[in-house]
Amino acid sequence: MTKRPNFLFIITDQHRADHLGCGGNTVVRTPNIDSIAAKGTMWDRFYVANPICMPNRASIMTGRMSSAHGARHNGIPLSKDHTTFVELLRDAGYLTGLIGKSHLQSFTGLPATNQFEPTEGLHTPRLHLRDAVKNNRHTPDYDLEVVPTWNRPLAERIDGDFYGFEHVEVAADHADRASGDYLLWAREQRKDFDQLVGPENALPDNRINAPQAWRTAVPEELYSTNWIADRSVSWLADRANDAAPFFLQMSFPDPHHPFTPPGRYWDMYDPADIELPATFGNGDLPPIQAMKEAMEKGSDPRDNQNPFAVTEDEARSIIALTYGMITMIDDAVGRVLQRLDELGLADNTVVIFTSDHGDYMGDHGLMLKLLLHYQGIIRVPFIWHDPESRTPDQIDHGLASSIDIAPTILARAGIQPYNGIQGRNLISCEPPEAVIIEEDSQRSMTGFDRPQRVRTVVTDRYRMSLREGEDWNELYDLKEDPGETNNLYDQASAKEVRRTISEIMLRRLISLQDRSPLPAYRA
Repeated sequence: MTKRPNFLFIITDQHRADHLGCGGNTVVRTPNIDSIAAKGTMWDRFYVANPICMPNRASIMTGRMSSAHGARHNGIPLSKDHTTFVELLRDAGYLTGLIGKSHLQSFTGLPATNQFEPTEGLHTPRLHLRDAVKNNRHTPDYDLEVVPTWNRPLAERIDGDFYGFEHVEVAADHADRASGDYLLWAREQRKDFDQLVGPENALPDNRINAPQAWRTAVPEELYSTNWIADRSVSWLADRANDAAPFFLQMSFPDPHHPFTPPGRYWDMYDPADIELPATFGNGDLPPIQAMKEAMEKGSDPRDNQNPFAVTEDEARSIIALTYGMITMIDDAVGRVLQRLDELGLADNTVVIFTSDHGDYMGDHGLMLKLLLHYQGIIRVPFIWHDPESRTPDQIDHGLASSIDIAPTILARAGIQPYNGIQGRNLISCEPPEAVIIEEDSQRSMTGFDRPQRVRTVVTDRYRMSLREGEDWNELYDLKEDPGETNNLYDQASAKEVRRTISEIMLRRLISLQDRSPLPAYRA
C-alpha cells in the first residue's frame, strides 16, 4: 500500500498574487515561498470564491461557495452542520492541526447588522422562527473565537475537534493587535505585553505617516508571525515518529492591516523605492470618486475595515510596510520548511501556499478590500508542491478557485469527497469555462448608500461584475486592459461580448446550485 502523504497548508491573509517573487514582483523578497513554487506548480489565475476573510475561509474548508455554506460575510460563522474536508481527513486517520488564524467564527462578538426587526401592526414570530433556517448559528458554540472573552485556550473550551482540527492554537485578529491563544502566550512571556501594542504604545518614527501604520513596540520574537512558526515547528517535531499521516494548517494573520511589521522588518523596504501601481489615480466608478473626495475633505476616518483612498506617499509607505510583513512571513516559512526537512518529513509532505483574498494596495488609489472586484482583490497566490511530482517549476494558466482546494487535497489523500462539494481536483480535472466570485456586504460604505450584493464572473479574457440595486455594472477585457480601467459594460461595441459573458455567468451559476442533501429515496 502506498504511504499516504502529509500536508502542510500555509495560508496568509490579504495577500495579493503579485506580492511574491514567484508572482512576478521584483522588489519584495520571498525566497522560501519562491522555493516551493520552484519545486511544484503555481496557478496564475487562481481566484477567491469570496473576497472577504470568513466567507472565503469557509469556502476553503468546505469546497463550497458562500451561497451554499451560508457564511456570506464576516460575522456569520461556518455552521457546524456543514462538513469540512479536514473532518474527512480526520475520519480517514489523519492527525489534524491548526496553528494561527482560523476566523471561521466572529472575532468581535458584536450583534449582526440587518437583524430581524419587528414590524408594527404585524405579528412578530418567536425567536426561533425569525430565520429561514432554524439553526441560526447564534448559540455559544459559535462564540469560541470572540476576542473580548478569550480568557483561556481554545483547546480547553471545545468538546472534541474544531471543524475537524483535533489540535488548535489560534491567533485571532491581525498585526500587532493579534490576540487569542497567541495573546495568552505573549502575556506569559512579558507581563507588560499589553503596553507594547497599538498606536498609543508605538515607537517613534518620523519616516512613515499613513493610515493604520505604526512602528510596533512588540519585539520580533514575540510577534504573532514568529509564534506561529515556533508552534508549527514544535507540532511537526511531535509528529516525526507518528505512524499516521498529518495535515497541518499554518495560518498567518499578516500581511493584513494595520501595517505594523516589527523590528528590522519595519524599515526593510524604503517607500522611496516603491513604484506606484500603473492604475493609481485612474478610475471613475462612483465609489472610487466618493472615496477620493472623502479623503480630500477629511471626512473618511480611514481607521476601520472599509476601503479608503490614499495619497501617493501613503500608498508607497503602506506597500513598503506590507512587503516587510511578507518577508517576515517568508522567513518564518523558511524555518518551518527547514525543520520539516531535518525531521525527515519533507519527502512525503505536500506543501501548499495560498491566501484568503487580496488587497487594492494602491490600485486605482485605494487600500484594503470590499465591493470592487479588481484583480488585486480577487486573484491570490496558489502553489502546490508534491514530492512525488516530476514536473517542477510549472505554471498552470487554467482558471481555478478557492473551492478547488478541498477536493484536490482529498483526492491526493485518497479520500472520496462528500456530496455537495463544488470544486474540482486541480491536478486531474480540466478548468471550468469561468469562475464565480460572490460578495454580500452587511453595511453601507463610502460611495454606497446601501449594503451591496455583487456577483462576478471571470473567463479566460473577461471580468464582469453585476450588482443589485445600482445603475452601473462592470465589464473589462483583461487581455487588452489588464489594469481594468476601461469599463465596457455600457459601450455599444461590447454588446455582443456582454451577452456572451452573461450567458456564461448564468450557466456557471446554475452549475454551482447546491446538490446537498442527498435524496433519501426515489420518488
